[in-house]
Amino acid sequence: MPETTLEGPRVRLRPLEVSDAAALVEAASDGELWKLPFTVVPSEATVASYIAAALEGRQAGHVMPFATELVESGRVIGSTRFWKMDPRNRKLEIGSTWIAASFQKSFVNTEAKYLMLRHAFEELNCVRVQFTTDEINLRSRAAILRLGAQQEGIVRHERIMPDGRKRNSVRFSIIDDEWPTVRERLEARLAA
Repeated sequence: MPETTLEGPRVRLRPLEVSDAAALVEAASDGELWKLPFTVVPSEATVASYIAAALEGRQAGHVMPFATELVESGRVIGSTRFWKMDPRNRKLEIGSTWIAASFQKSFVNTEAKYLMLRHAFEELNCVRVQFTTDEINLRSRAAILRLGAQQEGIVRHERIMPDGRKRNSVRFSIIDDEWPTVRERLEARLAA
């Protein structure tokens, strides 16, 4: 799978690399995001295994991990990825997204998701893009709905979290028929 960089006016998603370890830890330190109970964000102790797993998935062809950075400065402020990539059925999931606390509720998530959705539907020719978040992560659920995704249901005990909790996950999707309307809404939000 070719490595891809997605760039907008203010946000760049570029291939995640081993050399991003220190920058990821610094970004996650803004809010001590590794302490969040509903997602997995790298800390100094876990960043090597976090990156290794992402790069193994990229090598296997079913994950496309990105470092999220500001175009203006090149500063890494988070990470996201395409994963569960299924070219045969033309679908994938956008996930493992986290953003430094000081950039949450800003333009960053909207622009990054716009770039990813546009690439998924217009370059990868997807018919379905899904999102999954922890049932208890109300902010993430609201953000996914604001993108224009439809909630499909709750997947019970979908994964075991690092603390041993059995996580129920909420599944959302956007399908190809919905993309033109979603795109228009996102472009209007980004222009505002």
